[in-house]
Amino acid sequence: MDRNMIVDTRNMNHWFGTGEARKQVLFDINLALPRGSFTVLMGPSGSGKTTVLTLLGCLRAVQDGTVKLTGHELHGASEAELTRLRQRLGFIFQSHNLHESLTAMQNVVMGVQVRARVPDDLARKAAAVALGLVGLSDRMDYLPANLSGGQKQRVAVARALVGNPDMVFADEPTAALDKDSAADVVDLLKRLGAERGTTTLLVTHDNRILDRADRILTLEDGKIVTVQEHA
Repeated sequence: MDRNMIVDTRNMNHWFGTGEARKQVLFDINLALPRGSFTVLMGPSGSGKTTVLTLLGCLRAVQDGTVKLTGHELHGASEAELTRLRQRLGFIFQSHNLHESLTAMQNVVMGVQVRARVPDDLARKAAAVALGLVGLSDRMDYLPANLSGGQKQRVAVARALVGNPDMVFADEPTAALDKDSAADVVDLLKRLGAERGTTTLLVTHDNRILDRADRILTLEDGKIVTVQEHA
């Protein structure tokens, strides 16, 4: 594996169901994502985009093929190994999934504590830095009910970034945002790629952000049908 490639998959296949109901949903997926890159994965509903995300994000066991993440083989990895690898990843979803009874700061602190045992004061410092990155230093003590939709999503981004992950997996993170908020989220992820080497794989139907991607992959019926590289 090229050390510059944080993701390297060879002939990744996947099936759902058992027996006569078993159906193949991914076919020979080959991906090589350089460290620090920003890649968009597009395709119609049911094409397999989220399945790719969950497999590479160690949220689902790899069934077939060679799948390496940060140099670690995921095919055949134990649950303990997958759990350890997940601690080095960040996840952002369309629904921000914030705890409504917790402040922005407390929501991000949870992102620290699920990864490792960290003293409360250090967790708060890390959360403050992450919230500053997304421009919410003045909203740290706000409850989600007092934040706009774009601000809530930026809290979710801060929670994903708080542990300085090797890679961020994002599933439709801009779908519910206005154009400016969507651009802010994508530009932040791009900047972190340049500054920290954070790699992003983003699933989207949002045409507004495509010009910011390093590459665009199109998935149809479980197969990668086009790869468009941007300079």
